[in-house]
Amino acid sequence: MTEKYTALYEEHKKLGASFTDFGGWQMPLKYSSELAEHHAVRKAAGLFDLSHMGEVWVTGPAAGAFLDYALVGKLSAIADGKAKYSLICNADGGIIDDLIVYRFGDEKYLVVPNAGNAPTVAAALAERAADFDVKVEDASAETSLIAVQGPKAEAILLKLTDEAQHALVTDLKYYAFNELTVAGHNVILARTGYTGEDGFELFVPNDGAASLWASVAEAGEEFGIIPCGLASRDSLRLEAGMPLYGNELSLERSPFDAGLGPVVALKSKEGDFVGRSALEASKAEGSKRKLVGLKGLGRRAGRGGYPVLKDGNVVGEVTSGQPSPTLGYPVALAYVDIEHAELGTALDVDLRGKAEPFEVIALPFYKRQK
Repeated sequence: MTEKYTALYEEHKKLGASFTDFGGWQMPLKYSSELAEHHAVRKAAGLFDLSHMGEVWVTGPAAGAFLDYALVGKLSAIADGKAKYSLICNADGGIIDDLIVYRFGDEKYLVVPNAGNAPTVAAALAERAADFDVKVEDASAETSLIAVQGPKAEAILLKLTDEAQHALVTDLKYYAFNELTVAGHNVILARTGYTGEDGFELFVPNDGAASLWASVAEAGEEFGIIPCGLASRDSLRLEAGMPLYGNELSLERSPFDAGLGPVVALKSKEGDFVGRSALEASKAEGSKRKLVGLKGLGRRAGRGGYPVLKDGNVVGEVTSGQPSPTLGYPVALAYVDIEHAELGTALDVDLRGKAEPFEVIALPFYKRQK
């Protein structure tokens, strides 16, 4: 596979980033300390390059009806200027990807899939569009995405925005977006987030990415902003109880197994959509295993792939796990047999032959104070 690089790759090299492969992209893993980056997002602000994510435009008279058919949610019901979390499934009800859909109007939507799945999602959408009056355009290669996450994110954005447009920032609700000018660049500014903190995502053409990155870094200096890599992004999203494709979500899992049943519009959406019959059957049958949160009662953390035990018997598997920098104890997401998924259930995780005690607790592990 040919390695791919974002428009900000040279900026990351200058900052001394350690790189890792993610979905075929060379991405910053960390710049100095992943713990420092994690705490910066919780206490001040972090600056992320998310340009490996995909951007697929769906336009045309049948855009809403098409997305209702292609995805599991009722996307035609999104209000203009709002966003919705959704899934794209195959005919068997397996999850191809989770994604966010932004509505710009009756005939214009932006679909943002995950990095490694972006080409697959774009191809699936193009294939499913055959009978609809829509155009599917994959703009991933021309688009950069910069995220500013943390309690100081809004203050930083206001420094870079003309006073006449300040309300477009301050009035922006969660899962909504505006088009405005930030540091001289015309951007799509969204407030969705993946860290459990307040924050913004800025979509900008590649040729403006380096300049915008530098402007945000400079404006955020007084607030303690630092660049952050994928390592801290993963620990932040885990604390926030958010699933990661390839860990918690996959073709082998249904949305109901992952606790994403409310995302599937079986009742509110009339007509057929890809995977509907399989998902109806899956819901009726019920899940044999359920995604739960686990709190470690000791000091050692469970990792992805480690067995979950009850009285020495394997009853599940960890999908993501590590020590929580914010909470001070190990946390994990795991699929466990449904009869052991209730809150308060005592379980063990097999840490390379040693049983370590964990307890099923409510998600998210961490919730910010508003």
